[in-house]
Amino acid sequence: MYSIFEQLLQKNGVTPYKVAKATGIAQSVLSSWKNGISTPKNDKMQKIADYFNVPVEYLLTGEESKFDKFSVDNAKLLAMVASDEKALRMLDYYMKLSENGKMEIEKMAEFKLELENKKE
Repeated sequence: MYSIFEQLLQKNGVTPYKVAKATGIAQSVLSSWKNGISTPKNDKMQKIADYFNVPVEYLLTGEESKFDKFSVDNAKLLAMVASDEKALRMLDYYMKLSENGKMEIEKMAEFKLELENKKE
């Protein structure tokens, strides 16, 4: 698990010292985690996750939960789709497609967007 923490440190260009200072977690806690002696308790894991803006699950597994994809932007998109009958119908069609069919639709949509952007 510490390796995920190290990746986040590197990705964000910070040191364990800076994380410890910002979160109020003692450096000894991070050191014992690094050395495999212990793992930070849940409250401290949450502080670390909040610091890096990732879910705790990501610190534990390196994978994000599908349920952590909720955001303000996604909520706005959902509201737009829910109020547009044509978008709902298209989404219904899309969800019934095979994975290959979905990939083909995505490629066609990307191509169409590229063409429209070139016209502008």
